[in-house]
Amino acid sequence: MQDQAVSKKLDKNILWWKQQFSNCADIKMRPMCLGKNMNIRAFLSYIEVTGGKNMMEDSLLGKMLNRLNTMEDATLYEALKENGLGISDATPFAKMSEAASGMLTGDTILFVDGFDRALKIPDRGYPGMSLQETDSEKAIRGSNEGFGGSIKQNTALIRKRLRSVDLKVAECKCGRQTSTNVDLMYLNGIVRPEIVSEMQQRLNGFEIDGIGDSGVIEQLTETQWLSPFPQFQTTRRPDRVVMALLEGRGVLLADNSPEALIFPADYNSFIKTTDDYYTRWEIATFTRALRYVAAFLSMILPGLYLAMTNFHTQLLPTKLLLSFAAARQGVPFPGVVEVLLMELSFELLREAGVRLPGAMGNTIGIVGGLIIGQAAVDANIVSPMVVIVVAFTALCSFAIPNEDFATAFRLLKFAFIGLSAAFGFYGFLLGLLVLLIHLAQLESFGMPYLMPFVGADLNDYQDERDTLVRPPLQALPRRPFYANPKNRIRLRMKSRKGHRDAGS
Repeated sequence: MQDQAVSKKLDKNILWWKQQFSNCADIKMRPMCLGKNMNIRAFLSYIEVTGGKNMMEDSLLGKMLNRLNTMEDATLYEALKENGLGISDATPFAKMSEAASGMLTGDTILFVDGFDRALKIPDRGYPGMSLQETDSEKAIRGSNEGFGGSIKQNTALIRKRLRSVDLKVAECKCGRQTSTNVDLMYLNGIVRPEIVSEMQQRLNGFEIDGIGDSGVIEQLTETQWLSPFPQFQTTRRPDRVVMALLEGRGVLLADNSPEALIFPADYNSFIKTTDDYYTRWEIATFTRALRYVAAFLSMILPGLYLAMTNFHTQLLPTKLLLSFAAARQGVPFPGVVEVLLMELSFELLREAGVRLPGAMGNTIGIVGGLIIGQAAVDANIVSPMVVIVVAFTALCSFAIPNEDFATAFRLLKFAFIGLSAAFGFYGFLLGLLVLLIHLAQLESFGMPYLMPFVGADLNDYQDERDTLVRPPLQALPRRPFYANPKNRIRLRMKSRKGHRDAGS
């Protein structure tokens, strides 16, 4: 950021300020006049949600401005210079960059014509923990703050964590009748410009009556909408959004929606969580490997069970095969009917748990599953092994961090059940082949969906480090492939005896 000293000429300060905070719809700038004769020009700037509607009447800043409006010119400058109004937290800045940083902490900045200092005046600040807590994305470590329904508060929660003038907020309106505010956020210089341009083109590429949630925008801006895999990553966590912005990705926020859309997205990004980077690398690697295995099993386990028990029994140990046969004695239905009955029952219980309010919804999934499973086994409708397979499959799907991503595996599970029931292990392998071909050609904003498992050489194999294994942070000095190629280094370790520079 090009710096300059605060000038006595107000127009020069305003020009610098507007250049630095261009395309920032959440930064408010208000010209005004001060002094008894209202002949001293001034300029006020603040982040919208930190100022408040009643800023001029009730806040410390409002009272200060009212006092200044009763002073003569000479007295006014002296009061500003000597802090004659007795505002203990008012801070003068001699540099414009210092004033910008001061505003990004949540306070208000005042420039006065003829005064060579910028004053930071404390105000309401950023919204705090009372806003929202994330229920769908639990954190072991890190903040529990979550997005709410107000787009202004959501952008402020991101500003609170990312206090950089490079953070840009491009605002537009979607919906002929609703005129819903939509904010496109990105870090200038770190994001690839073509990604931002592509998102803006997609937003301009449709016209609709109204936007009730960001999910409408997600569906209208996806290019491969027949795919079950999401091409946007959704989150309600501000710290997850900040992490994505620092990686060089873009973020889309819609008013009245607590979900942020992160783009581009790839397979690996849906498996990772914020906790992976807040905890030690050993446990983060272990839990991430569990999620990869769980995602795979949640899709293939019922189909694999059918293929082995109905077609390829020679693959099973004799004792295990005899155990399966003994468990199925008296069951009147074929294996595929058993599996479908139990899978549909568990899906119904899951949906009922989502729709029921509060604690009742949490209880119905556990109690209902136990009661229905036990009753079905006692009535010889299904075998105990099928209940175990279906329950373990459901457990694996719960381990996937992103709900939209987990839904894709829940749907594909039924495709593998049908292929395995019809063609055995050959159908199972055919399903895997078709899935891999689809994932290989799937893209999100021009980025391969299987990155970095494909195209790892495009970033000197740096992205491959952060996949199945989460290495120590010192071994991750470069941003992922999403980022602008001119600005890939994100970590430089200061030289210490016995340590190398991680960013070199």
